[in-house]
Amino acid sequence: GFSACHSLTRFAFANARAMGGGGKAYAKPPGVKLAMGFEGSANKVAVGVVSHTGDILSNPRKTYITPPGTGFLPRETAEHHRQVILDIVQQALDEAGIAPSDLDCLCYTKGPGMGAPLVSVAVVVRMLSQIWKKPIVPVNHCVGHIEMGRVVCGAMDPVVLYVSGGNTQVIAYNERRYRIFGETIDIAVGNCLDRFAREIGLSNDPSPGYNIEQLAKKGTKYIDMPYTVKGMDISLSGIETFAKSEARTKIDAGECTAADLCYSLQETIFAMLVEITERTMAHCNANDVLIVGGVGCNVRLQEMMRVMVGERGGKLYATDDRYCIDNGAMIAYAGILAFMEGQTATMAETICTQRYRTDDVLVTWRKDK
Repeated sequence: GFSACHSLTRFAFANARAMGGGGKAYAKPPGVKLAMGFEGSANKVAVGVVSHTGDILSNPRKTYITPPGTGFLPRETAEHHRQVILDIVQQALDEAGIAPSDLDCLCYTKGPGMGAPLVSVAVVVRMLSQIWKKPIVPVNHCVGHIEMGRVVCGAMDPVVLYVSGGNTQVIAYNERRYRIFGETIDIAVGNCLDRFAREIGLSNDPSPGYNIEQLAKKGTKYIDMPYTVKGMDISLSGIETFAKSEARTKIDAGECTAADLCYSLQETIFAMLVEITERTMAHCNANDVLIVGGVGCNVRLQEMMRVMVGERGGKLYATDDRYCIDNGAMIAYAGILAFMEGQTATMAETICTQRYRTDDVLVTWRKDK
C-alpha cells in the first residue's frame, strides 16, 4: 500500500548517495562491473552483491518459517518478504561496503516460483531501478543456481542435478541452452520431503529437509518403498503417499520409527536421482556432476552421488548451504553474465512468471560449445 511505497522511496533516496550503516568501503577496481541480485521465489528473501568476475561481496537472506505441520502460502510469504526486504538491501550494501552508485545493474528472479512472493520482490527492484537509475536484468531462478554452482566450485561443463523444493531436473549444457535430460513428472524432491516432514510433525526450522536428514541418521531399518524411474524421468508422488501411509500405521504399532522412514525415504529417492544422473552422463559422455538447489545440501545425497561419479572416473562438485539454498548472489551473478552480453529489460518487460523452463533461456555468455 501507500505506506510501504513511501517507506521504499525514503529508503532509496537515503541511499542514493551514501552507503549508510557505516560498512567498510569497497574500492571498485577499474573495469569491474557490480550487480545486486534479488531473490524471493519461495520462502527465502535474499539480496546479494556480486562482481562480473564472480567475487561475492555480500549475500544476506531471511527465511519465512511456519509452525510444524504447516507449509508456506503465497500471500503470507509475500507479506514476509515485503516486511524485511529493505533491511536486507541495506545489509547487502553495508556488508559489501558499496553505495548504490557503485552498482551497474539490478537483477531479479523472473521465475519460476510462487507468484505473489516473486511480484513482491520485483516491485522493489522496479522502484530502486527508477530512483537509483540502474538497468534491470530478469533472471531464470534455475539458471541462477547453475551459474552460482559453476563459479563457486570451478566446474567447467558438468552434468547438473538441480534438486530443490520446487524443481527436480538433470541438466547438461549444449548449443546455448541448459538442456533438461530428465526431471520429475509430478512433484519435486524437496516438496516430497517437506510433505513427509509435515506428516510426522518435524520442525520447519531451519528447514524440513534438513531435519529429515538429521533424523535419517538414526534410522536402522530399511523399509522397501516404491522406486519409480521412467526412462530419464522420476515420479515422487507415489513414494510420498506410501511413506505417509506407513507413518500413519506403523509408527504407533511399533513396527518402525520415524527415523527408519526418513532413512528409507532418503535412500530410495536419492538412488533414483543417482540413476537418472548417471544415464545423462552416459548420454553426454560427461564425467563430472554438479549438484545445486536446496536439497543439494544433503550430505547423504552427495555421498551417494560421489560413489557413482568416482566409479566413472569423474568428480562431484557440491556447495554448502550458503550457495545451495536460494540466495541473492546467484541471481546477481547469472544476471551480470547476461548484462555483460548486453541483455537488459524495459520496465514493461520486468514481469514475473510462475512457469519458466530452464531451457527457455538463451545462454549467450557461454562460448564453449
